[in-house]
Amino acid sequence: MTTPTASAPPVPASHVPASPAAALSAPASSALRRAARISTFVDEVREAVGRGLAPDLTAQLVADRLAPHLGAPDLLTAAQRQGDAATYRQHLLHAEPDGSFSVVALVWLPGQRTAIHDHVSWCVAGVHEGQERERRYDLVPDGTTSRLVAVAEVTNPLGSVAGFAPPGDIHRVWNAGAGMAISIHVYGADVARLGSSVRRVYALPEGEDL
Repeated sequence: MTTPTASAPPVPASHVPASPAAALSAPASSALRRAARISTFVDEVREAVGRGLAPDLTAQLVADRLAPHLGAPDLLTAAQRQGDAATYRQHLLHAEPDGSFSVVALVWLPGQRTAIHDHVSWCVAGVHEGQERERRYDLVPDGTTSRLVAVAEVTNPLGSVAGFAPPGDIHRVWNAGAGMAISIHVYGADVARLGSSVRRVYALPEGEDL
């Protein structure tokens, strides 16, 4: 006759070792997800830039890679969502060590706007939160000089993304909404060193309001 073996008593749930993932606090878990998303996006941009294509084609490739990340709640930290009452605020998210590209977040409080400007390199802009207004310009010959002509004005809603490159990159942007707006920008330049992507600021055309 076989003697029954006693089964081990169940381990109380409170004594079951937690997995490393379960042991993470909510803030730590969020930080890991955010780091993973930024790292993934930077890798995607690096691959696109590394193809060595013309600036306008590079901008379109990078725009395609930015689009899926727009609106993601784990893209930015609370600090990277902070604005400035004086002017729109730039947060540097990544600067490639070789200077080939940079990623920034721009935070716009209601009514904040840029001057009319162009850029030192190709650039990509996508709306992460809220919406932005944009007015685009052409620089046309006018006798011995040239003048700006507004050619389009658009509203860029959440999720919209565009890529462009000089010389077709003169515009101004502002937050015409009642709430905060945030946009993600990628530039083919070292913004950490330059401080800004702006190459030149233009005077307002005659008769145009701020």
